[in-house]
Amino acid sequence: MPNLSKYRYRVVDVFTENPLQGNPLAVFTDARGMDTALMQKIALELNLSETTFVFPANRKDCAVNVRIFTPRYEMQFAGHPTIGTSFVLLDDGIVPKDTTQFMLEEKVGPIPIRVDTGVQPLIWLKTPPITFEALAERAVCAKALGLELNDLFDIPPQLVTAGNPTFFIAVKNKEAVDLAWMDLSGVKAIKGNYANPVCIFVFAPTPTGAYSRMFAQEYGIIEDPATGSSTGPLAAYMMRHRLVPSASGTRFISEQGVKMGRRSLLHVLIVGEQGSEAIEVGGHVAPLVEATMTLPSTT
Repeated sequence: MPNLSKYRYRVVDVFTENPLQGNPLAVFTDARGMDTALMQKIALELNLSETTFVFPANRKDCAVNVRIFTPRYEMQFAGHPTIGTSFVLLDDGIVPKDTTQFMLEEKVGPIPIRVDTGVQPLIWLKTPPITFEALAERAVCAKALGLELNDLFDIPPQLVTAGNPTFFIAVKNKEAVDLAWMDLSGVKAIKGNYANPVCIFVFAPTPTGAYSRMFAQEYGIIEDPATGSSTGPLAAYMMRHRLVPSASGTRFISEQGVKMGRRSLLHVLIVGEQGSEAIEVGGHVAPLVEATMTLPSTT
């Protein structure tokens, strides 16, 4: 009879106050003893957008070290796993429940977390530094998404990243967002010669912010209900093209996942003056499952 190891994990829905909405996340609260290959196999087995694994921090200024996996790849940074893991750490008392500020250690570096306390806390992350990179052709993007060229705004689609490279494509209305669809060949057409896996983020400006969808076939994700790592870059892209104000204190919401029946609300806060903006992304979390995974011991 082989020795068995038991690993406790929780499943939470992120960027929603309602179970079975938002973006589901599995969090293994003590992953000591797991190696990279095992974590990747578990993420594939659970087949959620992301699964996180919590380890003791390597940095004294961070509460824990968090590793993030899609079904196919380990991520440098991702938003809904950061928000959801923070909720679990607080809810389980791994981080004291009355803590309002702490940091998580991720591959991209330390991520500051801020908590607006309440019956259902609103948890904020500070987006890592954002860079604007490759441009894409509007006509290529329209064709890849199954849209007409005049469905798109006359602004260049662009790769913007805070650790999760994402092409942003602005369209004129919600109807165009809902019509959009793409396969892996469409992703490759948009990214061109760009070597790394990318996300394709389609959005329409709205009076409250943005109405959004995100496709990530290269990560094993056909469509993502909520993409926190792309929402800070979304805000930066929208500010650059004057689709939202850039003044400090500006707040808006990206509504994502509606078409797939997983409505998510991603809160955005602009902090700092123009040219030195910091972007915070926040969301609620709904707890759903507590479980144990039993595996043959590697020791």
